[in-house]
Amino acid sequence: MTGPKRISDDRSPSPTIREIDNDRDSDVTETSQLLGPEGYGARKDSWDNDVDFQHLPWWRRPSVFWLLGPYAVFTLAFGGLIVPKLNLILDLVCKQYFADQQLINPHFTYKPIVLGSDNPQCNIPEVQRNVATFMLGLNLIIGGLSAIVAPKLGKLSDRYGRRKLMALASCGGLLSEVVTILCAKYPQVFNYRWMLVGAMFDGITGSFTAGSILSQSYTSDCTPPSRRAVSIGYVHACLFTGLAVGPLLAGYFVKWTGTVISIFYVALGCHAFFIVFVRFIMPESLSKRRQMLAREKLARSETSEGLLPSRRVHNPFEAFEILWPTGPGTSSRLRINLVALAIADTIIMGSMMAVGNCLMLYSEYMFGWGTFETSRFISLLSMIRVVVLMVLFPIINYVFRIRPAAQRRRESGAPAVEANTGADTLDIWLLRFALTSDVLGCIGYTLSRNQHLFFASGMVTALGGLGSATVQAAVTKHVPASRVGQVLGAVGFMQALSRVVGPLMFNGLYAVTVGTFPQAIFVLLGGLFCIGLICAFIIKPHVHWEDVGEEDEEPLNQSSGRFEASAGQLISAGEETDFF
Repeated sequence: MTGPKRISDDRSPSPTIREIDNDRDSDVTETSQLLGPEGYGARKDSWDNDVDFQHLPWWRRPSVFWLLGPYAVFTLAFGGLIVPKLNLILDLVCKQYFADQQLINPHFTYKPIVLGSDNPQCNIPEVQRNVATFMLGLNLIIGGLSAIVAPKLGKLSDRYGRRKLMALASCGGLLSEVVTILCAKYPQVFNYRWMLVGAMFDGITGSFTAGSILSQSYTSDCTPPSRRAVSIGYVHACLFTGLAVGPLLAGYFVKWTGTVISIFYVALGCHAFFIVFVRFIMPESLSKRRQMLAREKLARSETSEGLLPSRRVHNPFEAFEILWPTGPGTSSRLRINLVALAIADTIIMGSMMAVGNCLMLYSEYMFGWGTFETSRFISLLSMIRVVVLMVLFPIINYVFRIRPAAQRRRESGAPAVEANTGADTLDIWLLRFALTSDVLGCIGYTLSRNQHLFFASGMVTALGGLGSATVQAAVTKHVPASRVGQVLGAVGFMQALSRVVGPLMFNGLYAVTVGTFPQAIFVLLGGLFCIGLICAFIIKPHVHWEDVGEEDEEPLNQSSGRFEASAGQLISAGEETDFF
């Protein structure tokens, strides 16, 4: 059976597999199998996911390069808001604190607080304590809700496509910025605690965690395994660029406009641009056919369990099931690999988000750095990570993976086969190298007693940027293409939890030890990276989930129709309720 041709994406939103088959050319009839005898399209000389899109013009084909532009704008807004939002919250909390004090004591006077300006009267323990408590509440709401929602969105995206849910994940951020602007512009009407409602909007749509895993799912759909780590590295490079350049641009913009609120309007526009571009311009990476395949697989599993989706009892930790798969095509080694990769990814990404504030506080405390020196250090760290991911990583991938594969193909004369066959040796050694550089950097941080050695240690840890892209690409290579969103959702669940637990660990430890042994945070960080390094040595190459469901089982519409009815019942009964 020859490979099926591209299905138009301009069809009705909920076609059945039979309706899709009726739309084929004359060589594929409505009684044709959903899959060829050797899998989807029996195409073995290219990346299988390209089959649906191969005859379309370039501007309708999904590609990671469609994502990089809007994602760069999104991360610039994300990075640019870190400092202004913290300062805005500090000013609003301070203003409310002094107003409350004036209510208690009518004779109490204080210097007026100007939003976005230097307000030295706010540098008192009571205000700092209130700000820390409020920030903890924001992080708990966003982290807790996104930990629940992000895996659901990742799983849903395998069946309904990436674009819609990627746009949805950014809608919460847009609403959150609207609430922030209202609190800043009308503080007498909207108390700063309304930002907790904004955090709820952000968390209930998955926040940055969901946007990140859906972006990586989109990238995995578009990219063959041999180039996937590099493509995910490009996405991570956008994030580090935003963290490096965003605060600088935001600072100049606030200085130019004279008001801190202006940067929030820019962020609002960035969110709106990202939503519109992703939803209406960027091509979908999952064809209708692949979406229907995933829906039918769910219907088959629900039928075998004898439960409708609406009657299933939901477990908040069910996202972890994909990390411990059982049944045909799985193995104990696969389960060990997936768990080890998930732990390593959580340590890499969680520490990146958790240790930043402590790193800045430590450098200012130990070496007397001001805002300029600290900003320069963080920006250089981020830019070195960008260079590593955008320049060094593609060269390594070409020299040690692409070129040897091309040579083997020339010598054997066999066509190239691109498929998810697990992490290869290069993936594993890159992950080990990245985590080793992180461990060495933490040792350097701990032992450094002058700013030059501290700076050099930071540059060593920047090489660990290879690990973030490698580990997430390796995770997607262990599972079938129809489960990429689900497995990245499980990883996102762990990242969201680390977003809550990580700051508590590092900030709490720093607060306790800053007067005696302030380097304790780097000892803890190095210990976590050692655990990640052990996990990297546990992983074995070329272990993957054999997807017997797509290649070996009988197609659904070749059956007597009994299952089609039950599958239709399951889907029409409200499969979308799986999200809730």
